Amino acid sequence: MAAALRRVLPERGRSPSAAGGLEQRSPAASTAPGHGCRCEPGRLAVRRRTRPVSAVLLLALALLLATAAVASDERPSTRPGKPHPVLALVDLDGGAVDPFQSATNSKAIVFVFMGVDCPIANRYAPELRRLYKKFTLQKVDWWLVYPGADHSAETIRKRISEFNHAGKVLRDPKLALVRKAQAKVTPEAAVFLRDGRLVYHGRIDDRHPELGTTRPTPTRRDLERALEEILANKPVSQPSTKAVGCLIEGLP
Repeated sequence: MAAALRRVLPERGRSPSAAGGLEQRSPAASTAPGHGCRCEPGRLAVRRRTRPVSAVLLLALALLLATAAVASDERPSTRPGKPHPVLALVDLDGGAVDPFQSATNSKAIVFVFMGVDCPIANRYAPELRRLYKKFTLQKVDWWLVYPGADHSAETIRKRISEFNHAGKVLRDPKLALVRKAQAKVTPEAAVFLRDGRLVYHGRIDDRHPELGTTRPTPTRRDLERALEEILANKPVSQPSTKAVGCLIEGLP
């Protein structure tokens, strides 16, 4: 029995490999000098070379996608020079007009929505003439817009002559410009930049704080202030105000 056990069990002090080769090295394995560990030549070296390269490629791809996403989010919805949607606007002779395409050298485009039979709109004639003379000399386009199709061109001409209104005249029979300018009443002003951005819409001034109330002199001239800020290359400090006047028919 003792002899059999000695044949099976390694002698004390002998390594397992010496006792019977229980642990063998792979023929392709070697011990790296000075490290005391076995490695397969080529495999570890390949991993050390490819892992950093793969990580760099993935990081570069992620940065590229993130940059593209940010650029897409920051892109303006209306680009300078991009064609604007065709608006169904006509002059008093029935000819089609696109006031945005004709404003190539303008610093701003003003639309004042007027009503033929609106007393508040017609009472603003002197103030509108003053603003027209002041700002058209500074490359501001000025348009009077009559919404709807209820009144003929002849009726509009008669009202313009009667109150001595100043500015180029448009008709907006389908209310396309009314919706673009977010107008609700007459008189109401809207100011666009030539790239199509709406930067102000609302009252001309606060002469009529509410229906039935009139100040002899306005305390704030909103349209004038907005135009002065635009011409000074400043953002419009109050881009929207509530206009008081006659409701534009045909809006929801």
